[in-house]
Amino acid sequence: MNKRRLYLLSLGTLLGGCTMIPKYDRPPAPVSSSWPGGSTQSKATNAAASDMDWRDFFDDPRLRSLISLALENNRDLRVATLRVEEARAQYRIQRAGLFPGVQGNPSLTRQRFSGAVTAFNGGTTLTTYNLDVGAAYELDLFGRARSLKKEALEKYFTSDEARKSVQIALVSEVATEYLTQLRLLKAKAIANQTLEAVQESYNLIKRRFQVGAASELELRTAEGQVQTVRVNSANFLQLLAESENALVLLVGQPLPDDLPSGKPFQQQHLLTDLPAEVPSEVLQRRPDILAAEHTLKAANADIGAARAAFFPRILLTGSAGTASAKLTDLFTGPSETWSFSPQLTVPIFDVGSTRAKLDVSKVSRKIEIANYEKAIQTAFREVADALAIRSILDEKLKAQELLLNAQQKRFDITYARYRQGVDSYVDVLLAQRDLYAAQQDLLQFQAARLLNAIALYRSLGGGWKS
Repeated sequence: MNKRRLYLLSLGTLLGGCTMIPKYDRPPAPVSSSWPGGSTQSKATNAAASDMDWRDFFDDPRLRSLISLALENNRDLRVATLRVEEARAQYRIQRAGLFPGVQGNPSLTRQRFSGAVTAFNGGTTLTTYNLDVGAAYELDLFGRARSLKKEALEKYFTSDEARKSVQIALVSEVATEYLTQLRLLKAKAIANQTLEAVQESYNLIKRRFQVGAASELELRTAEGQVQTVRVNSANFLQLLAESENALVLLVGQPLPDDLPSGKPFQQQHLLTDLPAEVPSEVLQRRPDILAAEHTLKAANADIGAARAAFFPRILLTGSAGTASAKLTDLFTGPSETWSFSPQLTVPIFDVGSTRAKLDVSKVSRKIEIANYEKAIQTAFREVADALAIRSILDEKLKAQELLLNAQQKRFDITYARYRQGVDSYVDVLLAQRDLYAAQQDLLQFQAARLLNAIALYRSLGGGWKS
């Protein structure tokens, strides 16, 4: 008899530890094993971008304060954080299904019986006091409840990785908008400086035109350049206002007046030579890739629950308590009551509903595999694009610096020749226009180099640690 009990206990334990979840195998990454263009390892730092705190990547104190405010007040990040709490609560709900549920049920019943239909002459009124403690537990022999718990756990992990992705995007967007503001301020300063120069030149030519020493062509050319630079300066004011509004939205509140002073645009320095490592290492760190994999694991666990639906469900319910006609006798005398009611639910005929649910679960897993692979491919492209742009921007910057030097020399020579009476002032204005364009273009390339560093930092999975 003891051996039989031991056998049944061992069998129950064995079945209790089983689930019908398919074995999970991570799908192979559908991308190349190396980045386009060969090795991208950098000697600048050995730290992976995903392990680098954003405070170490950005050295501007004003930008750091703005990012901190955004992490506290941005509504998108707040919603993502609440989604994590919601998923955690859902997981606790599913986990609770693995344990018995116990409820207490005190009650008072007062009932009037008719004397015409009972043995009581003239009827009577009965009062009954009850106190029951009931318990219900599903004997999870085939792992249905554990499969649902596993699915809820993976969804919780998914929501947490999604929160990290939102934070990464927020940090990079705040930094991008901040550097864009600094670039626009510098561009406006160049425009104002150029406007002063061309306005002075226009006033000079206007006086010379009035005395017949300059042609109308020179006057109109100078006037056109003044208006062109003035329009550019006004455009920068508009872009600055729009950038300010965008930054306020990202931060989630009006910008405080006590923010620390920031660095000028020309003094901004970022780690522009982040090590890209190999694709497999990068893909293991990006939160969006991890979120897609957790979603795939949740779909895999759902198959286990769908498979378990083909087998019987055993529900054990019982209660124990006391009942008495008097409250004083509730815990004395022969007032004990109890009940035990095991239930067995066996699927017999459901017109294919259970089979269809299993098919849905399998198709859902295939969909999540495709989503996971697409997330990997998207991440690979983002990193590859950032690396390609990084090398191209370096060449563009060198070429643009040489172009600016050439335009500056051209302007100096043309202006000197004009003062010697060799060239007309139209040549000076054209040289000044090209010099202004070269200055603005160089500023654009410098900003693009900084923004590319932020894009690479983001695409490598950096910015979620805080």
